[in-house]
Amino acid sequence: MMQTTKKNDPKVMRAWCFYDWANSVYSLVITTAIFPIYYVALTKGNRGDLVSFFGLEISASVLYSYALTGAFLTIAFLSPLLTAIADYGGNKKNFMRFFCYMGSTACMGLFFFTQETFSISLLLFMVAAIGFSGSIVFYNSYLPEIATEENFDKLSARGFSLGYIGSMILLIISLALVLFPGVVGIEDEGLPARISFLMTGLWWFGFAQYSFAYLPNNRSPKEKEGGYLLNGFRELGKVLGMLKDLPLLKRFLMAFFFYNMGVQTVMYVASLFGSKELNLPDTALITVLLIIQAVAIGGAYFFAWLSGRVGNTMALMWAVIVWVGITIGAYFVTTGNQYYVLAFVVGAVMGGVQSLSRSTYSKLLPETTDHASFFSFYDICDKVGLALGTLSFGITEQIFGSMRNSILTLLVFFVLGLIILFSIRTRKLAPVPATVV
Repeated sequence: MMQTTKKNDPKVMRAWCFYDWANSVYSLVITTAIFPIYYVALTKGNRGDLVSFFGLEISASVLYSYALTGAFLTIAFLSPLLTAIADYGGNKKNFMRFFCYMGSTACMGLFFFTQETFSISLLLFMVAAIGFSGSIVFYNSYLPEIATEENFDKLSARGFSLGYIGSMILLIISLALVLFPGVVGIEDEGLPARISFLMTGLWWFGFAQYSFAYLPNNRSPKEKEGGYLLNGFRELGKVLGMLKDLPLLKRFLMAFFFYNMGVQTVMYVASLFGSKELNLPDTALITVLLIIQAVAIGGAYFFAWLSGRVGNTMALMWAVIVWVGITIGAYFVTTGNQYYVLAFVVGAVMGGVQSLSRSTYSKLLPETTDHASFFSFYDICDKVGLALGTLSFGITEQIFGSMRNSILTLLVFFVLGLIILFSIRTRKLAPVPATVV
Protein backbone atom coordinates (compact mmCIF):
# COMPACT_ATOMS: atom_id res chain seq x y z
CA MET A 1 0.00 0.00 0.00
CA MET A 2 1.08 3.58 -0.64
CA GLN A 3 2.38 5.51 2.33
CA THR A 4 0.37 8.71 2.66
CA THR A 5 2.36 11.83 3.39
CA LYS A 6 0.91 14.60 5.50
CA LYS A 7 1.39 17.82 3.55
CA ASN A 8 3.10 20.84 5.14
CA ASP A 9 4.75 18.63 7.76
CA PRO A 10 7.62 20.83 9.06
CA LYS A 11 9.98 17.88 9.54
CA VAL A 12 9.48 16.57 6.00
CA MET A 13 9.71 20.03 4.44
CA ARG A 14 12.90 20.74 6.38
CA ALA A 15 14.41 17.45 5.19
CA TRP A 16 13.45 18.27 1.60
CA CYS A 17 15.03 21.73 1.77
CA PHE A 18 18.13 20.26 3.37
CA TYR A 19 18.97 18.32 0.23
CA ASP A 20 19.59 21.69 -1.42
CA TRP A 21 22.06 22.35 1.41
CA ALA A 22 23.72 19.01 0.66
CA ASN A 23 24.02 19.05 -3.12
CA SER A 24 24.37 22.77 -3.91
CA VAL A 25 28.06 22.59 -2.99
CA TYR A 26 28.48 20.73 -6.27
CA SER A 27 26.85 23.60 -8.18
CA LEU A 28 29.19 26.17 -6.65
CA VAL A 29 32.51 24.39 -6.07
CA ILE A 30 32.47 22.09 -9.12
CA THR A 31 30.24 23.91 -11.59
CA THR A 32 31.14 27.56 -11.19
CA ALA A 33 34.04 28.18 -8.81
CA ILE A 34 37.05 26.04 -7.89
CA PHE A 35 36.87 23.38 -10.62
CA PRO A 36 36.65 25.72 -13.66
CA ILE A 37 39.52 27.82 -12.33
CA TYR A 38 41.61 24.72 -11.61
CA TYR A 39 40.72 23.37 -15.06
CA VAL A 40 41.91 26.54 -16.79
CA ALA A 41 45.15 26.59 -14.78
CA LEU A 42 45.80 22.91 -15.48
CA THR A 43 45.24 23.23 -19.23
CA LYS A 44 47.39 26.32 -19.82
CA GLY A 45 50.66 25.37 -21.46
CA ASN A 46 53.02 25.82 -24.36
CA ARG A 47 50.29 24.85 -26.84
CA GLY A 48 47.88 27.56 -25.71
CA ASP A 49 44.80 25.87 -24.30
CA LEU A 50 45.01 22.78 -26.53
CA VAL A 51 44.70 19.49 -24.64
CA SER A 52 44.74 15.82 -25.50
CA PHE A 53 41.56 13.94 -24.60
CA PHE A 54 42.21 10.24 -25.25
CA GLY A 55 44.46 11.29 -28.15
CA LEU A 56 42.12 13.94 -29.57
CA GLU A 57 43.66 17.43 -29.78
CA ILE A 58 41.07 20.08 -28.89
CA SER A 59 40.70 23.46 -27.19
CA ALA A 60 40.32 22.96 -23.43
CA SER A 61 37.42 25.42 -23.08
CA VAL A 62 35.60 23.88 -26.05
CA LEU A 63 36.16 20.39 -24.60
CA TYR A 64 34.74 21.64 -21.29
CA SER A 65 31.52 22.72 -23.04
CA TYR A 66 31.30 19.44 -24.97
CA ALA A 67 31.82 17.37 -21.81
CA LEU A 68 28.89 19.11 -20.14
CA THR A 69 26.81 18.64 -23.26
CA GLY A 70 27.47 14.89 -23.22
CA ALA A 71 26.61 14.58 -19.53
CA PHE A 72 23.33 16.45 -19.82
CA LEU A 73 22.20 14.64 -22.95
CA THR A 74 22.86 11.34 -21.15
CA ILE A 75 20.65 12.19 -18.20
CA ALA A 76 18.00 13.71 -20.47
CA PHE A 77 17.85 10.39 -22.34
CA LEU A 78 17.68 8.25 -19.18
CA SER A 79 15.46 10.46 -17.03
CA PRO A 80 11.99 9.78 -18.52
CA LEU A 81 12.31 6.00 -18.35
CA LEU A 82 13.91 5.96 -14.89
CA THR A 83 11.28 8.27 -13.41
CA ALA A 84 8.49 6.19 -14.96
CA ILE A 85 9.98 3.06 -13.40
CA ALA A 86 10.29 4.91 -10.08
CA ASP A 87 6.65 6.03 -10.20
CA TYR A 88 5.50 2.52 -11.08
CA GLY A 89 7.56 0.89 -8.33
CA GLY A 90 7.03 3.66 -5.77
CA ASN A 91 10.76 3.79 -5.00
CA LYS A 92 11.89 7.18 -6.26
CA LYS A 93 13.85 7.82 -3.06
CA ASN A 94 16.11 4.89 -3.96
CA PHE A 95 16.72 6.39 -7.41
CA MET A 96 17.45 9.76 -5.84
CA ARG A 97 19.86 8.09 -3.43
CA PHE A 98 21.62 6.19 -6.25
CA PHE A 99 22.33 9.32 -8.30
CA CYS A 100 23.37 11.22 -5.17
CA TYR A 101 25.92 8.57 -4.26
CA MET A 102 27.17 8.30 -7.84
CA GLY A 103 27.69 12.06 -8.14
CA SER A 104 29.24 12.55 -4.73
CA THR A 105 31.65 9.63 -5.23
CA ALA A 106 32.73 11.05 -8.60
CA CYS A 107 33.43 14.39 -6.89
CA MET A 108 35.64 12.62 -4.38
CA GLY A 109 37.46 10.96 -7.30
CA LEU A 110 38.34 14.39 -8.72
CA PHE A 111 40.85 14.62 -5.86
CA PHE A 112 43.16 12.69 -8.22
CA PHE A 113 42.71 15.14 -11.15
CA THR A 114 46.20 15.95 -12.49
CA GLN A 115 47.87 16.26 -15.90
CA GLU A 116 48.56 12.53 -15.84
CA THR A 117 44.92 11.62 -15.17
CA PHE A 118 43.33 14.31 -17.35
CA SER A 119 41.15 12.16 -19.61
CA ILE A 120 39.87 9.84 -16.88
CA SER A 121 39.25 12.78 -14.54
CA LEU A 122 37.20 14.60 -17.16
CA LEU A 123 35.03 11.48 -17.41
CA LEU A 124 34.59 11.63 -13.62
CA PHE A 125 33.56 15.27 -14.02
CA MET A 126 30.87 14.11 -16.45
CA VAL A 127 29.72 11.35 -14.06
CA ALA A 128 29.43 13.91 -11.25
CA ALA A 129 27.25 16.09 -13.51
CA ILE A 130 25.05 13.10 -14.34
CA GLY A 131 24.72 12.21 -10.65
CA PHE A 132 23.79 15.74 -9.68
CA SER A 133 21.27 16.11 -12.49
CA GLY A 134 19.76 12.69 -11.94
CA SER A 135 19.11 13.18 -8.24
CA ILE A 136 17.56 16.59 -8.83
CA VAL A 137 14.74 15.10 -10.95
CA PHE A 138 13.50 12.94 -8.08
CA TYR A 139 14.18 15.65 -5.49
CA ASN A 140 12.10 18.26 -7.33
CA SER A 141 9.21 15.83 -7.76
CA TYR A 142 8.69 15.75 -3.99
CA LEU A 143 7.56 19.40 -3.90
CA PRO A 144 3.89 18.87 -4.90
CA GLU A 145 3.70 15.84 -2.59
CA ILE A 146 4.92 17.40 0.65
CA ALA A 147 3.33 20.87 0.47
CA THR A 148 0.09 22.50 -0.61
CA GLU A 149 0.03 24.81 -3.62
CA GLU A 150 -0.02 28.10 -1.73
CA ASN A 151 3.34 27.17 -0.18
CA PHE A 152 5.17 26.05 -3.33
CA ASP A 153 6.85 29.40 -4.07
CA LYS A 154 8.09 30.05 -0.55
CA LEU A 155 9.23 26.46 0.09
CA SER A 156 11.08 26.33 -3.23
CA ALA A 157 12.81 29.61 -2.37
CA ARG A 158 13.68 28.28 1.08
CA GLY A 159 15.37 25.24 -0.45
CA PHE A 160 17.46 27.29 -2.86
CA SER A 161 18.40 29.72 -0.09
CA LEU A 162 19.66 26.91 2.14
CA GLY A 163 21.67 25.65 -0.81
CA TYR A 164 23.27 29.04 -1.34
CA ILE A 165 24.20 29.31 2.34
CA GLY A 166 25.67 25.81 2.56
CA SER A 167 27.67 26.17 -0.63
CA MET A 168 29.02 29.54 0.52
CA ILE A 169 30.32 27.94 3.72
CA LEU A 170 32.20 25.22 1.87
CA LEU A 171 33.49 27.66 -0.74
CA ILE A 172 34.90 29.91 1.99
CA ILE A 173 36.68 26.89 3.53
CA SER A 174 38.00 25.91 0.10
CA LEU A 175 39.08 29.48 -0.62
CA ALA A 176 40.99 29.59 2.67
CA LEU A 177 42.87 26.45 1.62
CA VAL A 178 43.66 27.90 -1.81
CA LEU A 179 44.85 31.27 -0.45
CA PHE A 180 46.70 30.06 2.65
CA PRO A 181 47.94 26.52 1.95
CA GLY A 182 51.04 27.06 4.05
CA VAL A 183 48.95 27.38 7.22
CA VAL A 184 48.10 23.68 7.00
CA GLY A 185 51.47 22.68 5.58
CA ILE A 186 50.47 22.26 1.91
CA GLU A 187 53.21 22.96 -0.64
CA ASP A 188 51.63 21.52 -3.81
CA GLU A 189 49.85 24.41 -5.58
CA GLY A 190 47.11 22.19 -7.01
CA LEU A 191 46.41 20.20 -3.85
CA PRO A 192 44.10 22.73 -2.11
CA ALA A 193 41.73 22.74 -5.10
CA ARG A 194 41.73 18.95 -5.24
CA ILE A 195 41.00 18.78 -1.51
CA SER A 196 37.99 21.02 -2.14
CA PHE A 197 36.69 18.48 -4.68
CA LEU A 198 37.02 15.75 -2.05
CA MET A 199 35.25 17.87 0.57
CA THR A 200 32.44 18.59 -1.90
CA GLY A 201 31.76 14.90 -2.38
CA LEU A 202 31.89 14.20 1.36
CA TRP A 203 29.62 17.17 2.16
CA TRP A 204 27.07 16.13 -0.46
CA PHE A 205 27.09 12.47 0.61
CA GLY A 206 27.02 13.20 4.34
CA PHE A 207 24.33 15.88 4.61
CA ALA A 208 22.06 14.04 2.17
CA GLN A 209 21.56 11.36 4.83
CA TYR A 210 19.29 13.72 6.78
CA SER A 211 17.03 14.15 3.75
CA PHE A 212 16.94 10.43 3.04
CA ALA A 213 16.01 9.72 6.66
CA TYR A 214 12.78 11.78 6.57
CA LEU A 215 11.64 11.99 2.95
CA PRO A 216 8.75 9.55 2.36
CA ASN A 217 9.13 6.40 0.30
CA ASN A 218 5.69 6.84 -1.31
CA ARG A 219 5.19 3.20 -2.11
CA SER A 220 3.00 2.76 -5.16
CA PRO A 221 -0.43 1.11 -4.79
CA LYS A 222 -0.26 -0.13 -8.39
CA GLU A 223 -0.56 -3.83 -8.94
CA LYS A 224 2.75 -5.30 -10.00
CA GLU A 225 2.39 -7.14 -13.31
CA GLY A 226 5.41 -7.85 -15.49
CA GLY A 227 8.89 -6.35 -15.29
CA TYR A 228 9.79 -2.87 -14.19
CA LEU A 229 11.25 -1.91 -17.58
CA LEU A 230 8.09 -2.77 -19.54
CA ASN A 231 5.84 -1.07 -17.01
CA GLY A 232 8.18 1.91 -16.97
CA PHE A 233 7.51 2.38 -20.68
CA ARG A 234 3.77 2.02 -20.05
CA GLU A 235 3.90 4.59 -17.27
CA LEU A 236 5.83 6.97 -19.49
CA GLY A 237 3.26 6.52 -22.26
CA LYS A 238 0.45 7.33 -19.84
CA VAL A 239 2.14 10.54 -18.71
CA LEU A 240 2.80 11.54 -22.32
CA GLY A 241 -0.90 11.03 -23.04
CA MET A 242 -1.82 13.28 -20.12
CA LEU A 243 0.67 15.91 -21.23
CA LYS A 244 -1.11 16.28 -24.60
CA ASP A 245 -4.19 17.61 -22.80
CA LEU A 246 -2.27 20.19 -20.74
CA PRO A 247 -1.61 23.13 -23.12
CA LEU A 248 -0.51 25.55 -20.37
CA LEU A 249 1.99 23.06 -19.01
CA LYS A 250 3.42 22.45 -22.49
CA ARG A 251 3.67 26.18 -23.15
CA PHE A 252 5.44 26.78 -19.84
CA LEU A 253 7.89 23.96 -20.57
CA MET A 254 8.70 25.58 -23.91
CA ALA A 255 9.31 28.96 -22.27
CA PHE A 256 11.38 27.32 -19.53
CA PHE A 257 13.40 25.45 -22.16
CA PHE A 258 14.58 28.68 -23.76
CA TYR A 259 15.14 31.07 -20.86
CA ASN A 260 16.63 28.38 -18.63
CA MET A 261 19.01 27.47 -21.47
CA GLY A 262 20.48 30.94 -21.08
CA VAL A 263 20.48 30.97 -17.27
CA GLN A 264 22.20 27.62 -16.84
CA THR A 265 24.78 28.25 -19.56
CA VAL A 266 25.74 31.55 -17.91
CA MET A 267 26.26 29.75 -14.61
CA TYR A 268 28.50 27.13 -16.19
CA VAL A 269 30.71 29.46 -18.23
CA ALA A 270 30.82 32.62 -16.07
CA SER A 271 34.12 31.77 -14.40
CA LEU A 272 35.72 30.68 -17.67
CA PHE A 273 34.63 33.98 -19.24
CA GLY A 274 36.10 36.06 -16.42
CA SER A 275 39.35 34.13 -16.54
CA LYS A 276 39.82 33.84 -20.30
CA GLU A 277 38.30 37.08 -21.64
CA LEU A 278 39.01 39.50 -18.76
CA ASN A 279 42.12 37.83 -17.29
CA LEU A 280 40.77 38.22 -13.77
CA PRO A 281 42.77 36.56 -10.98
CA ASP A 282 41.36 33.42 -9.39
CA THR A 283 40.69 35.12 -6.05
CA ALA A 284 38.63 37.83 -7.76
CA LEU A 285 36.53 35.23 -9.58
CA ILE A 286 35.77 33.34 -6.37
CA THR A 287 34.93 36.57 -4.55
CA VAL A 288 32.45 37.40 -7.30
CA LEU A 289 30.83 33.99 -6.92
CA LEU A 290 30.45 34.53 -3.17
CA ILE A 291 28.73 37.84 -3.89
CA ILE A 292 26.37 36.11 -6.32
CA GLN A 293 25.47 33.42 -3.78
CA ALA A 294 24.83 35.95 -1.01
CA VAL A 295 22.62 38.15 -3.19
CA ALA A 296 20.78 35.10 -4.57
CA ILE A 297 19.42 34.27 -1.12
CA GLY A 298 17.51 37.53 -1.00
CA GLY A 299 16.61 37.22 -4.68
CA ALA A 300 14.90 33.84 -4.19
CA TYR A 301 12.70 35.20 -1.38
CA PHE A 302 12.04 38.45 -3.24
CA PHE A 303 10.64 36.68 -6.29
CA ALA A 304 8.57 34.36 -4.08
CA TRP A 305 7.11 37.53 -2.54
CA LEU A 306 6.68 39.14 -5.96
CA SER A 307 4.80 36.12 -7.31
CA GLY A 308 2.35 36.55 -4.44
CA ARG A 309 1.69 40.10 -5.62
CA VAL A 310 1.67 39.85 -9.42
CA GLY A 311 1.46 36.08 -10.08
CA ASN A 312 4.07 33.55 -11.14
CA THR A 313 4.07 34.31 -14.86
CA MET A 314 4.52 38.06 -14.46
CA ALA A 315 7.24 37.60 -11.84
CA LEU A 316 9.12 35.24 -14.16
CA MET A 317 8.76 37.71 -17.03
CA TRP A 318 10.39 40.45 -14.95
CA ALA A 319 13.24 38.08 -14.06
CA VAL A 320 13.84 37.13 -17.71
CA ILE A 321 13.78 40.81 -18.75
CA VAL A 322 16.62 41.41 -16.27
CA TRP A 323 18.49 38.43 -17.77
CA VAL A 324 18.17 40.01 -21.22
CA GLY A 325 19.82 43.14 -19.81
CA ILE A 326 22.54 41.02 -18.17
CA THR A 327 23.36 39.33 -21.48
CA ILE A 328 23.62 42.62 -23.34
CA GLY A 329 25.79 44.04 -20.57
CA ALA A 330 28.08 41.00 -20.55
CA TYR A 331 28.91 41.48 -24.22
CA PHE A 332 30.32 44.94 -23.46
CA VAL A 333 32.09 44.10 -20.18
CA THR A 334 35.80 44.92 -20.37
CA THR A 335 36.89 45.61 -16.76
CA GLY A 336 36.82 43.79 -13.47
CA ASN A 337 34.57 46.39 -11.84
CA GLN A 338 31.99 46.03 -14.60
CA TYR A 339 32.13 42.28 -14.15
CA TYR A 340 31.48 42.68 -10.39
CA VAL A 341 28.43 44.90 -10.97
CA LEU A 342 27.06 42.42 -13.49
CA ALA A 343 27.64 39.57 -11.04
CA PHE A 344 25.59 41.40 -8.40
CA VAL A 345 22.66 41.67 -10.81
CA VAL A 346 23.04 38.00 -11.77
CA GLY A 347 22.76 37.04 -8.11
CA ALA A 348 19.63 39.12 -7.68
CA VAL A 349 17.74 37.14 -10.35
CA MET A 350 19.52 33.77 -10.35
CA GLY A 351 17.83 32.38 -7.25
CA GLY A 352 14.50 33.92 -8.16
CA VAL A 353 14.21 32.44 -11.63
CA GLN A 354 15.33 28.99 -10.46
CA SER A 355 13.07 28.68 -7.42
CA LEU A 356 10.06 30.27 -9.13
CA SER A 357 10.38 28.04 -12.20
CA ARG A 358 10.24 24.93 -10.01
CA SER A 359 7.21 26.09 -8.04
CA THR A 360 5.40 27.37 -11.15
CA TYR A 361 5.73 23.99 -12.83
CA SER A 362 4.40 22.30 -9.67
CA LYS A 363 1.32 24.53 -9.76
CA LEU A 364 0.56 23.56 -13.36
CA LEU A 365 0.66 19.80 -12.71
CA PRO A 366 -2.63 17.87 -12.78
CA GLU A 367 -3.86 15.71 -9.92
CA THR A 368 -1.54 12.72 -10.21
CA THR A 369 0.71 10.32 -8.33
CA ASP A 370 3.25 10.31 -11.17
CA HIS A 371 5.15 13.39 -10.04
CA ALA A 372 8.58 11.99 -10.85
CA SER A 373 7.52 11.22 -14.43
CA PHE A 374 6.12 14.71 -14.91
CA PHE A 375 9.24 16.28 -13.47
CA SER A 376 11.33 14.24 -15.88
CA PHE A 377 9.93 16.40 -18.68
CA TYR A 378 10.86 19.49 -16.69
CA ASP A 379 14.33 18.03 -16.34
CA ILE A 380 14.53 17.18 -20.04
CA CYS A 381 13.85 20.82 -20.87
CA ASP A 382 16.50 21.79 -18.33
CA LYS A 383 19.20 19.36 -19.46
CA VAL A 384 18.59 19.36 -23.21
CA GLY A 385 18.41 23.14 -23.07
CA LEU A 386 21.65 23.30 -21.12
CA ALA A 387 23.28 20.79 -23.47
CA LEU A 388 22.27 22.88 -26.47
CA GLY A 389 23.26 26.05 -24.66
CA THR A 390 26.77 24.87 -23.80
CA LEU A 391 27.08 23.26 -27.24
CA SER A 392 26.10 26.46 -29.07
CA PHE A 393 28.37 28.44 -26.76
CA GLY A 394 31.30 26.13 -27.54
CA ILE A 395 30.63 26.00 -31.30
CA THR A 396 30.31 29.79 -31.51
CA GLU A 397 33.60 30.22 -29.66
CA GLN A 398 35.27 27.64 -31.87
CA ILE A 399 34.06 29.40 -35.04
CA PHE A 400 34.68 33.01 -34.04
CA GLY A 401 37.51 32.47 -31.55
CA SER A 402 35.96 34.45 -28.69
CA MET A 403 33.64 33.65 -25.80
CA ARG A 404 32.28 37.19 -26.11
CA ASN A 405 30.57 36.35 -29.39
CA SER A 406 29.00 33.29 -27.77
CA ILE A 407 27.09 35.56 -25.39
CA LEU A 408 24.94 36.80 -28.26
CA THR A 409 23.52 33.30 -28.73
CA LEU A 410 22.27 33.39 -25.13
CA LEU A 411 20.44 36.66 -25.80
CA VAL A 412 18.31 34.89 -28.42
CA PHE A 413 17.34 32.19 -25.91
CA PHE A 414 16.18 34.71 -23.31
CA VAL A 415 14.10 36.68 -25.81
CA LEU A 416 12.36 33.54 -27.08
CA GLY A 417 11.55 32.45 -23.52
CA LEU A 418 10.17 35.89 -22.72
CA ILE A 419 7.90 35.88 -25.77
CA ILE A 420 6.41 32.50 -24.82
CA LEU A 421 5.95 33.52 -21.17
CA PHE A 422 4.02 36.55 -22.36
CA SER A 423 1.48 34.22 -24.00
CA ILE A 424 0.68 32.39 -20.73
CA ARG A 425 -2.39 33.72 -18.94
CA THR A 426 -4.16 31.58 -16.35
CA ARG A 427 -5.99 32.09 -13.07
CA LYS A 428 -4.07 29.10 -11.71
CA LEU A 429 -0.94 31.26 -11.56
CA ALA A 430 -2.65 34.28 -10.02
CA PRO A 431 -1.42 35.51 -6.61
CA VAL A 432 -2.34 33.09 -3.80
CA PRO A 433 -1.93 33.89 -0.07
CA ALA A 434 0.64 31.59 1.49
CA THR A 435 0.54 29.96 4.89
CA VAL A 436 3.55 29.79 7.20
CA VAL A 437 6.06 27.09 6.24
